[in-house]
Amino acid sequence: MAVVCVFCASSERIPRRYIDLAADVGTELARRGHTLVSGGGSVASMGAVANAARAAGARTIGVIPEGLLAYEVADENADELIVTTDMRARKGEMDRRADAFLTLPGGLGTLEELLEIWVGRVLRMHDKPVVVLDPDGVFAPLRQQVDQLIDAGFARPTVNDALAWATDVGEAFELIEKHLPVPMPPPTAEEVLESEP
Repeated sequence: MAVVCVFCASSERIPRRYIDLAADVGTELARRGHTLVSGGGSVASMGAVANAARAAGARTIGVIPEGLLAYEVADENADELIVTTDMRARKGEMDRRADAFLTLPGGLGTLEELLEIWVGRVLRMHDKPVVVLDPDGVFAPLRQQVDQLIDAGFARPTVNDALAWATDVGEAFELIEKHLPVPMPPPTAEEVLESEP
């Protein structure tokens, strides 16, 4: 059993299939006996993953910044709801509690969370699995951008070794469970300098 941090959308304007995907993730997470850590919102994908996880028997932990309480509508049904001072503290708390990270299609906040945890993995600051579940190719331009950075010498090809991609819920959890944990050797000085933002 693991604590899985799920990064996902809080926008209610997204197509219904992404809400359903989040609900499927929550249900599967619970079926496999895991605990959920999420962004502490009760709407859109964020609410769907937490509600489905609880409905199927999982423990849920929500982490939300004080400034977003009015916007995201806090998940008051979470088994544990943590209110942080700001976004940085929120991410730190989610990262600290998680054994693995699963990113679903989302917007800028989701993308920012993914990139930070991905870079941390590349730099061997953690050895927790990082998986992106992207059945429709929402993040395909990101993959292309990273390949361009590799081709141009801004990133090493090994950055892609720090992240796994899945197209269905079962595959995503299999990747997480297969790689709990995945120790990586310490980075060389050159790798650290190349991975600096």
